[in-house]
Amino acid sequence: MEFLLDTIHLDAIKRYVKVIPLAGVTSNPSIVKKEGKIDLFTHLKTVRSIIGDQASLHVQVVSEDTEGMIKDAHTVLENVDRNVYIKVPVTEAGLAAIKQLKQENVNVTATAIYTKFQGYLAIQAGADYIAPYFNRMENMNIDAKASVAELAKAIERTDSRTKILAASFKNVGQVNAAFEAGAQAATMSADILTAALGMPAINKAVTDFTADWESVFGKGETIYTLAKDAVTAGK
Repeated sequence: MEFLLDTIHLDAIKRYVKVIPLAGVTSNPSIVKKEGKIDLFTHLKTVRSIIGDQASLHVQVVSEDTEGMIKDAHTVLENVDRNVYIKVPVTEAGLAAIKQLKQENVNVTATAIYTKFQGYLAIQAGADYIAPYFNRMENMNIDAKASVAELAKAIERTDSRTKILAASFKNVGQVNAAFEAGAQAATMSADILTAALGMPAINKAVTDFTADWESVFGKGETIYTLAKDAVTAGK
């Protein structure tokens, strides 16, 4: 499983690169908007420096026609680094762009996927990742979990190297559902990670464990201090 952050907010990335096995970072024009009118390429290079060369960085084209998408892609690769995954919406123009970019051996993430048919086409076009929009599909009364499962079957059936990078989540339950349906990767906002790891029940369990320990060994004592105290007492 690959866990990615769907943000380019530097503080969030710095926080979670230390916490989770972060496989990469994804962005799109709406995510960039949240950061304001930034120096885009400098900002993306900073993201890369935080996540390292082994993690994947996904950057979306903005143009809507094939020629413009190709130009956007080349510009990102030239000004950030050649390992960036270029996100391309699965439209008619986007599919043509994906085919051309893959002929150039460019890493491609096919995005804005709402239907299985889009996914099938992107798989056959050679996309490295396909990004079905889980929550948005559900909002359109599309069975997102079933769709991800069918895409996973298609990848297995065709012996494709494409991976499913599920996206667009409103809660951790949807992330779980995507993985359970066969997605190899999922990208989520920092808010979802914060909510998932900050459940009151988790915090209460930790507090209770601490209270039980301290009731025996004393306030503020830990395993480390206990051992340190024992060494000191033995001198």
